[in-house]
Amino acid sequence: MLWGSNARETHPIFFHHLLKGVRRGAKLYAIDPRRTSSAAWAHVWLGIDVGSDIALANAMGREIIAAGLCNHEFIERATSGFEAYREVVEPYTLARAARITGVTEETIRELAHSYARAGRAQVCWTLGITEHHNAADNVFSIINLALLTGHVGRFGSGLAPLRGQNNVQGGGDMGAIPNRFVGGQDVEDAALRAKFESEYRTTLPPRRGWHLSQMFDAMERHDLRALYVIGENPAQSEADSTRALRLLDHLDHIVVQDMFLTRTAELADVVLPAAASWCESEGTVTSSERRVQRVRKALEPPDGARDDIVILCDLAQRMGHDWGAPSAEQVWDEIRRLSPWHGGMSYQRLEEHGGLQWPCPTEDHPGSLLLHDRLWKRPIVGPPAPFMPAEFEPPVDTLTDEFPMRLTTGRRLDSFNTGVQTGGYTSPLRFGETIDLAPEDGERLGVGEGERVRIVSRRGAVLAPVRFDRGLRPGLAFMTLHFPDEVDTNVLTIDATDPKSGTAEFKASAIRIERL
Repeated sequence: MLWGSNARETHPIFFHHLLKGVRRGAKLYAIDPRRTSSAAWAHVWLGIDVGSDIALANAMGREIIAAGLCNHEFIERATSGFEAYREVVEPYTLARAARITGVTEETIRELAHSYARAGRAQVCWTLGITEHHNAADNVFSIINLALLTGHVGRFGSGLAPLRGQNNVQGGGDMGAIPNRFVGGQDVEDAALRAKFESEYRTTLPPRRGWHLSQMFDAMERHDLRALYVIGENPAQSEADSTRALRLLDHLDHIVVQDMFLTRTAELADVVLPAAASWCESEGTVTSSERRVQRVRKALEPPDGARDDIVILCDLAQRMGHDWGAPSAEQVWDEIRRLSPWHGGMSYQRLEEHGGLQWPCPTEDHPGSLLLHDRLWKRPIVGPPAPFMPAEFEPPVDTLTDEFPMRLTTGRRLDSFNTGVQTGGYTSPLRFGETIDLAPEDGERLGVGEGERVRIVSRRGAVLAPVRFDRGLRPGLAFMTLHFPDEVDTNVLTIDATDPKSGTAEFKASAIRIERL
């Protein structure tokens, strides 16, 4: 299942491998509000209404249980909370799910049976699942299906969140999230925190920090007055960019460390030019499959740009802390001392093996091909995997007579995010920003292809030319975030955030289209 992912355009190399499986006989189901170029390769496309994923997943779970297709032995031995899950999904009949999702009862039943009966099955998802106000619950509802059928922790079966950017997995593994130290270790665990306090010879805060959405809320309250931004462009990547720019503009001090002079950097009091980490620095990169590989320096950075490690160590020196001048390998060895996931991954072993997958705790460990194979041990190793029941909630930005159309956002093959890394070169595939509409909507609104229109949401308005896309159903519109200097799509998006993950609901805004 490819769920909420247009991988052909957003993860093209991964999609190439996925197609190898299709050509060898795998059956592909695409679950997406748009009939994307990825869905065109699917055996079955489920064109769900935006934000109805939990209703679909729960109905599939109910059908699998009712048909006697769940893996009872696995559930009893390796999971917890099944009865509570069964109770939550019971009201999600095929008929109810069809009304909520717009997918037929027969298609939902077919997918549920096909997934449960498959010898091997994977669910791949990306931002179409996670950029919602209930992002974590969306993910939990998918994980529940894997636990229900035993499609987890076995070769060829599993859960595959496709990371939205290079080394996102590695950033999280290194502790670039507010509730974890390196190696996924909980900052609120006193014993784990003591290990880090001993290493760094200081006292560390006993509570998790703010994630990005909470940081903007703290700016609103005036609890956050200074910002240090490394390799991020929140001035153009945050939902409701009008609010984001207002809050950034009123901070006392902003430091930006980046290889580009981004819109955020233009707001900064201090800009620290950084080397390109993929070709001008030594280090490591971690893929979505947890494989850590070496990154080798191929070029010298331009004059004035310096390695991130050098910048941070020099800044520490200015603030009265002598961190020395460690090499990338020395920093990596510090990580290995502190992270059980990475303890066995010396630079030498990473070179010899072409990369290793964590957890790899010791230097005689081969790395871990499968993450959750512990669930198949007898008895299982560690705690059982919990079912996490979730209830369907519609998008926050409701459709009304004033705002009757649903806008969803995404990427195109030729561009990336806010265009910082791709806007500097041309592509024959690139046609600039448009408001993509179903041809039926164009006829209803009396607008033609290429005609500039005003797109209005509850937060603001932008102008963009119309482009017709037969992959869109009437009532659904699509835009990207690639050209914010020409069309700032995030003026339209809503910053309703998931309380568990902090992700904003980029995928579901209510809009209207006005002729000029």
